[in-house]
Amino acid sequence: MKILSELNPKVVWEYFEDICQIPRQSKKEEKIIQFLLDFGKKNNLETKRDEIGNVLISKPATIGKENIKTVVLQSHIDMVCEANEGTNHNFDTDPIKPVIDGEWVKATGTTLGADDGIGVAAQMAVLTATNIEHGPIECLFTVDEETGLTGAFELQPGFFESKILINLDSEDEGELFIGCAGGIDTLATFEYEQEQIPQDHIGFKISVTGLNGGHSGDEIDKGLGNSLKIMNRFLWNAYNEFDLKIGDFEGGRARNAIPREAFAHVTVHKEEKTDFVNLFNDFVPAIKAELANTEPKLELSIQEADLPKFAIDEDTQFALLNGLYACPHGVYAMSIELKGLVETSTNLASIKFIENNQIYITTSQRSSVETAKYDIASKIESVFRLAGASVKQGDGYPGWKPNTNSEIMKITEDSYERLFGKKPIVRAIHAGLECGLFLEKYPYLDMISFGPTIKGAHTPEERINIETNVKFWDLLIDVLKNIPSN
Repeated sequence: MKILSELNPKVVWEYFEDICQIPRQSKKEEKIIQFLLDFGKKNNLETKRDEIGNVLISKPATIGKENIKTVVLQSHIDMVCEANEGTNHNFDTDPIKPVIDGEWVKATGTTLGADDGIGVAAQMAVLTATNIEHGPIECLFTVDEETGLTGAFELQPGFFESKILINLDSEDEGELFIGCAGGIDTLATFEYEQEQIPQDHIGFKISVTGLNGGHSGDEIDKGLGNSLKIMNRFLWNAYNEFDLKIGDFEGGRARNAIPREAFAHVTVHKEEKTDFVNLFNDFVPAIKAELANTEPKLELSIQEADLPKFAIDEDTQFALLNGLYACPHGVYAMSIELKGLVETSTNLASIKFIENNQIYITTSQRSSVETAKYDIASKIESVFRLAGASVKQGDGYPGWKPNTNSEIMKITEDSYERLFGKKPIVRAIHAGLECGLFLEKYPYLDMISFGPTIKGAHTPEERINIETNVKFWDLLIDVLKNIPSN
């Protein structure tokens, strides 16, 4: 039984709940792709997919609107898959379980996937609507936006015909986005030797949990805690005082999320046990006080545990702890041109122990200035090179330079003011959107991005505001109604 069908706009919520039933982790979108292909066929709409998996569904104009300019609505079909510790959820098979919580819709212990499932649902609602006026419409559904922008990278010229694109992947109702940051990943790998743990050592498991996490672009300026930096800070200090051995140290999952949790298995000499625990107990209130305003649910715990099977070698441990400590995280520069906009940032995203005795560190950098993007990425690269790691960078993706003379921007501004009696905020966003990549293939595109209010994206605290989804839908319908003729 659907629980969201009581909400308005009814059709959007119903489609969103349908989407929640379909596993759609990034790079594993086969089921949602087939769902959309079947949807297009069922509704007798022209439907096609490209080699990478992007889907395009087209709908003719309503009667009398045949000469209106064609518009392509765009969203991505994948989602970030994060679950709270202790939540039993298999993202490859299990549906997302949405619940209504006051003014919000959220999931049960996992990410909700409103980013960007609500955009997909709105497109489906437009495609099946019989009571709205619009010109010719194309709906583009792209794959793997969250982990590599693969769909946008592989999109070929000519896949769609529109010269106007409305991106439905923004998360702040009342704000219209006409630009975004570009981004790049910097990946570091340490190789270690396994060392036997001394028999006179005692084992501990250390945990950092309860952080908010958050979007590594849109929320990088909120002063949120980074679980990896917190854990490393304690381990670095402990290493300088005790005979510390690290068995493993892991945390973070998504490259575009501020890490919420971190876990480490370590050992110290038995005679150092009391002093080691005392150091931890002194560290906890200090770090909680520093983050009291932004991370009130932060929890740090230590407990005795079995000895790990091995420890990483001394040289690698030294390099790892110092490299992580020196690695910048957070806002690097604010925009001079646009007040309040983060220009450049970097996110220490994840640490994983992988096969072949390797430690894999993922970081991501963003900037609205292309040269500054590469500068901060080079800074991260230099830190880990100095620490002895091998470093490589991803291909990156371009930003979307604002066009203040945009026709679709003016249309959307006018619609918003007419509908809601106030002017929207028009700005660029520090998060990455696919729009910059679309411009490389379709340089004539006139684009805008808007959506309902979504908080906690990329974390199990993700939630969408119910009232703003009504406004999002009303705005979308009105903009389509007011697209001019060719």
